[in-house]
Amino acid sequence: MAMQTSTALPRHFAVALLAGLIAPTVALAANHADLERDARSALKKLTASVPAAKSLSGHAAAVLVFPKITKAGLVIGGQYGDGVLFKGGKAVGYYNTSGASYGLQAGAQQYGYAMFLMNGKAIVALDANNGFEVGVGPSVVVVDEGMGKSVTTTTAKDDIYAFIFGQKGLMAGVGIQGNKITRLKD
Repeated sequence: MAMQTSTALPRHFAVALLAGLIAPTVALAANHADLERDARSALKKLTASVPAAKSLSGHAAAVLVFPKITKAGLVIGGQYGDGVLFKGGKAVGYYNTSGASYGLQAGAQQYGYAMFLMNGKAIVALDANNGFEVGVGPSVVVVDEGMGKSVTTTTAKDDIYAFIFGQKGLMAGVGIQGNKITRLKD
């Protein structure tokens, strides 16, 4: 009877886990109607509970909402989720976000994030290549709980403000730097 070595099993598990997270699902986010409903609900909860998000939402040129991102890893990790771009309250496009990471990590979590695109430069960057990599291109500021209390439309000077949220408010320790955002085929 052959046994796998102890290093092969974790490596195979990590590769399988990453492939399962990053590979697009057959049913594209169940459907656009469900995704739009979930994104609207997440945005409503965010703007109701975070004053800075509410303030920025009235002045943003567009808002890109990813209501549910799944992140998991065991040394090698990945994250994936689908979202909706809203302009003037109307859904105008569907996107996914994905990223991979390597390092000291183990476990899984779900979270969401909303990106408030404050100007035409941010929208052009999103449309130029059917998406962009966070951290390359327009300036993205991730708003944490402390900053969320002081950001107003008069202090907001960057291209994009991102709010990472979970079921109980803003989350700490989750980053979106390096995530690739890609437009989905309608």
